[in-house]
Amino acid sequence: MSDVEKANSTHQIYERQTKPSAPPPTRIANPGALGLFSFASTTFILSLYNLNARGVVAPNVVVGMACFCGGLAQLLAGMWEFPRGNVFGATAFTSYGAFWMSYATIFIPGSGIIAAYGENLDELNQAVGIYLITWFMVTFLLLIGALRRNISFIALLFFLCITFILLAGGAWLNKLNLQKAGGGFGILTAMIAYYCGLSELLVKGESWFGLPMGTIKQGRVD
Repeated sequence: MSDVEKANSTHQIYERQTKPSAPPPTRIANPGALGLFSFASTTFILSLYNLNARGVVAPNVVVGMACFCGGLAQLLAGMWEFPRGNVFGATAFTSYGAFWMSYATIFIPGSGIIAAYGENLDELNQAVGIYLITWFMVTFLLLIGALRRNISFIALLFFLCITFILLAGGAWLNKLNLQKAGGGFGILTAMIAYYCGLSELLVKGESWFGLPMGTIKQGRVD
């Protein structure tokens, strides 16, 4: 074999290894709407509680929602995204499903999490603040991953970042105004998530209309 043929053969092997492969065919339906609606609904309820809507101060009613809707349903949506080849969707849905389950666990008396702090509410608030700022970091990394997807997901994750920062600041500084601001941005985040979920639900050919997601043109990046 000549040097030219060897070079061509090596180049072809390299192309096969580096060229992104298409997701394998699957009969699994798009779980995007399920994941987004579950996230939006749980976020909306908790954000209203953070705003003390209707005089509600204790957020414990959200526990069931966080366990089964924001938690289990969203986790399943993430698992179904894996065989579809959607790494971003799988990572986001699974992560936030785990977030809601872990958040709900804090308020379940049997977990002993809140009881472990006794009457030291300041230490509890500092711990919750660290918990929330960690999820801000996760959300920021997902925001970077969404920068070339569409404007709707960018807006969703951007406002979710702000929500986590405000809620973490409210916990650390024990400032009710920051908590309420986080609740306001949380409602905005939930509305965007509802919009994205409806866009996923309105399948072309099966719906009277569709909702634009603000697709970003995928130009070549060398």
